[in-house]
Amino acid sequence: MNHPSNELLELYDPYMERSSDARTAPLTALRELVELADQDGHLTEAAAALGIPQSTMSRRIRALESHLGVPLTVPRGRAIGLTTAAWDLVDAVRTPLTEIGAAMVDIAEAADPEHGTIRFGFPLTMGEGEVPDLLAAFRSQHPGIRLDLKQAHGAELVADLQKGTLDLAIIIPPPAEVPHEIVANQPIVAAVPADHRLADRAEVTLAQLAEEEFISTPATYNLRELTDRWCDSAGFVPQVKIEVTEFSTIREFVGRGMGVALIPRAVRPMDSMVEVELRGRGYVRDIALCTAVRRPGRVVQRLRDFIAGWHLSR
Repeated sequence: MNHPSNELLELYDPYMERSSDARTAPLTALRELVELADQDGHLTEAAAALGIPQSTMSRRIRALESHLGVPLTVPRGRAIGLTTAAWDLVDAVRTPLTEIGAAMVDIAEAADPEHGTIRFGFPLTMGEGEVPDLLAAFRSQHPGIRLDLKQAHGAELVADLQKGTLDLAIIIPPPAEVPHEIVANQPIVAAVPADHRLADRAEVTLAQLAEEEFISTPATYNLRELTDRWCDSAGFVPQVKIEVTEFSTIREFVGRGMGVALIPRAVRPMDSMVEVELRGRGYVRDIALCTAVRRPGRVVQRLRDFIAGWHLSR
């Protein structure tokens, strides 16, 4: 099913008006060009995503080329290649189109802000505990609002917000690419095996872990970047022997004596692993609440306000 903003944009088809003013951009065709870019030039998939015939989409994009007086597409095997002008146009109109769609949805929702759909994303590392708890509490208070949920890596969530396929997302660390506010921070602790020499300590310094073998996330992950930076500040390079994407798996390996890790606290204690405070300040990650647009619709704002007042772990 199309998101309401797509359906509302379809209400205005500038080709019916045949405006000759080049400054009046055809909204429908622009939206379709953006979708074509998002589908890597595959016209069939782009048309299906928008719920329109492929022939209609082709006609509108050709009309947009004529309207602008510049080529936007070139043949590329079984797909369609976008010209430099097309990519420049997509970059320029993506955010304004999302803002327009959100504004139209907001007006449509004004009569009944307790019914609607929110497309919400959250990190792979927050699938336990507080995020499910807060979503369950929100659903209980607002049973008429549907939640379409996506759990993914932060970079994918940012891309979905930019494409307008998500309305709201919790992302760590705060991304510069989309509007956001810091709603909490996530303390990082040292996870060690239960029989480790430091397991009975109330706190440890990073320097005390200098000779340990580490289990961490891949180099492209935020927590790995922080681990490398913090260890460097403590005067050593961490010996990362195992790289794992999931925190739950990292904890399992730590509990089996395969190394130590710097990770957020577990939702549920493990008998085979101990979490020890890190001595010093700054061993935290900021948690951001991100929006696709600067002014979310009333239904999305319901969840945004709910999360802001939830008091995630600080």
